Amino acid sequence: MSNDTAFPPNLLPDEASPEWFNKADNAWQLTAATLVGLQSIPGLMILYGGGVKKKWAVNSAFMVLYAFACVMFCWVTWGYRMSFGSKLLPFWGEANVALDQKYLLDPAFLGKFPNATMVYFQSVFAAITLILIAGAVLGRMNFYAWMIFVPLWLTFSYTFTAFSVWCPDGFLAKMGLIDYSGGYVIHLSSGVAGYTAAYWVGPRLTKDRERFPPNNILLMLFGAGLLWMGWTGFNGGDPYVVSTDASLAVLNTHLCTATSLLTWVALDITFFRKASVIGAVQGMITGLVCITPAAGVVQGWAATIMGLCSGSIPWITMMVIHKNSELLQKVDDTMAVLHTHAIAGSLGGILTGLFAEPKLNRLFFGSSGHYIGLVYGFDDKSRIGSGVRQMGVQFIGILFVVFVNVLTTSIICILIRLVVPLRMSNEDLEIGDDAAHGEEAYAIWGNGDRQENSFYRGSINPKIELPVSTNRAARQAEKT
Repeated sequence: MSNDTAFPPNLLPDEASPEWFNKADNAWQLTAATLVGLQSIPGLMILYGGGVKKKWAVNSAFMVLYAFACVMFCWVTWGYRMSFGSKLLPFWGEANVALDQKYLLDPAFLGKFPNATMVYFQSVFAAITLILIAGAVLGRMNFYAWMIFVPLWLTFSYTFTAFSVWCPDGFLAKMGLIDYSGGYVIHLSSGVAGYTAAYWVGPRLTKDRERFPPNNILLMLFGAGLLWMGWTGFNGGDPYVVSTDASLAVLNTHLCTATSLLTWVALDITFFRKASVIGAVQGMITGLVCITPAAGVVQGWAATIMGLCSGSIPWITMMVIHKNSELLQKVDDTMAVLHTHAIAGSLGGILTGLFAEPKLNRLFFGSSGHYIGLVYGFDDKSRIGSGVRQMGVQFIGILFVVFVNVLTTSIICILIRLVVPLRMSNEDLEIGDDAAHGEEAYAIWGNGDRQENSFYRGSINPKIELPVSTNRAARQAEKT
């Protein structure tokens, strides 16, 4: 049968749409990638900018914007091929560019779309990982140190875990680790790396640690909403195909997240007698993170159980264990990424090992092979060993990601501080955005003059002239 009769005219193969190319898959993949990009720009940019003290709004948002741009450049220049290219080591690929026309128009290593689509899709995942790390060091990290940290960490940490877990040649991929969409590669990595970086950078000023209210909760909620809805692309895009499994992944994502948020709020009301908006956002994030490694390989009832766990276990570690642990409190983790990403990501990986369903594994991986959750291993007596093995592989993956990120993040931070300070000076920390960038978030007086922190701040008496300074130099002159 000729192509003229086999396909309608709009589906006929041509030079731009070769026979291996699927237009629907490519369209969804580009859409999913853009949804993930929106989680960072503007999602986390707004969430961080609204969730910190006013004096840190610009700096926090700018750390996100810089990281997104820097990762994109490094990704196409060397990062993508180190993560998904030819094997150099069992956990690392060979560095090479992803820029030439021939390579970018060839089929990707998975999926029926070109390398150009895959490079873009994976770049936004790499970018959000660095941006999540930033959440742990907001409010004190030297911006110039951050500029150096981003490309180094992408090169010598992210590429290790991405190749090991997601590349078909990676050793954890060959072992059969299930990480549907980044519970290990993105969330466990960023949580551990963020907490490690926070240790090396040092804490905020004492008064900032004791009181660090959001400068705009509504903006923070807007950013959180973009993060939640953007997760449709985060988990829905990882089958690399428009499939029933992608649909299930999207539904499970939102079900787990809603359950987790409701659980967290219920615990806040039960123990603190007040529903916290910030707590609800934390519960939302832990739900999103927990379901990520399992999204398309578990049934709806399992996603609900995972939501109950992600809304309660990280709540306990954050609100009970952390607050009563002097050791944990020594590290200043601004956005609590240890709990919302490292612990929730590990929890998701373990629960994936319990609940991964054989048929869904077959839909996602192409064959069920040795992919089976422990619950189904006990249900099918002949596969108990496979279920136990799956749990073991999931734990090995956690240990590997923790080890890599503690080691590489520590080395990178130690090397950077030989060049520039990791932490801003106490004098600059008192000032914030104006010291770091010469800019502030809000023009709140007169013709945009910046209002000095003073006894009269917020006065509604029009007869009182509020003291202002137009730049940092003027503020320093006033002090001297």
